[in-house]
Amino acid sequence: MKPLPIVVLISGGGSNLRAIIDAVEKQNLPAKIRAVISNCPDACGLQRACNSGIETQVVDHRQFVDRDSFDHALQQAIDSYDPELVVLAGFMRILTPRFVAHYQGRMINIHPSLLPAYRGLRTHQRALEANDTRHGASVHFVTSDLDGGPVIIQAEVPVLSCDTPDTLAARVLALEHKIYPQAIRWFTEGRLRLEGDVASLDGQPLMKPVYWEDSQ
Repeated sequence: MKPLPIVVLISGGGSNLRAIIDAVEKQNLPAKIRAVISNCPDACGLQRACNSGIETQVVDHRQFVDRDSFDHALQQAIDSYDPELVVLAGFMRILTPRFVAHYQGRMINIHPSLLPAYRGLRTHQRALEANDTRHGASVHFVTSDLDGGPVIIQAEVPVLSCDTPDTLAARVLALEHKIYPQAIRWFTEGRLRLEGDVASLDGQPLMKPVYWEDSQ
C-alpha cells in the first residue's frame, strides 16, 4: 500500500505526534508525514519531528492581525505539501468555517473527553467536578462546530477517588496514543470516510463511536 501523505498540526509537546511517528516507523501505519506545522515557534514537538527527519514549519498566529489571515496563511502552508489528511495533534487554535470547509472530510482531531461531553478546555477538571465515574478521549472529524464533528473512536478510563486532573490526564493520554494511530490507519486504508455529517467505517455509518476494546 502506498503511504498516504499527511500533515500534522501541533501547538505544544507533541506526544500524540510521537505516537503517530512511532506507528509510521514501526510500519504499523501506512502514512507519510510530509510536514509538522505549528503555530508556536517553541513547540517541543517540532524538535521531535526534526529528530525523525520530518520537515517542520511555523506559522505563528501572533504575526497575523486576525483569525482569517492566520488561517489563510496556514492553509497555504498545509497545501504546499499536498496532504490527503490533516491531523490535529494538540493544535490549540479555533479554526474558521472557511478553513474547515476546505478540508472537509480529510481533517481529524483528538479531544480529551468522551464527546459530546466537555467540549473545549479543562476537560479533566470538569469531569472530576461532575463526579463522573468514566472519562476518556475521542477522535473525531473536524467540522465548524467546535469539538462537535462526528466521533470515530473513543477510549475510556475509570475515574478514581484519588484522581487529580493531572493523574486523570496521564491515563487518558496513554489511551490517546493508541486510538489516534488507529483512526489514522483506518483513513489511510480507505476504510474511514465522512459521508455528509456521518462518519462511516467499512461502508457502514457509525451510529455510535467505535470503542477501543472493540477495535482490537
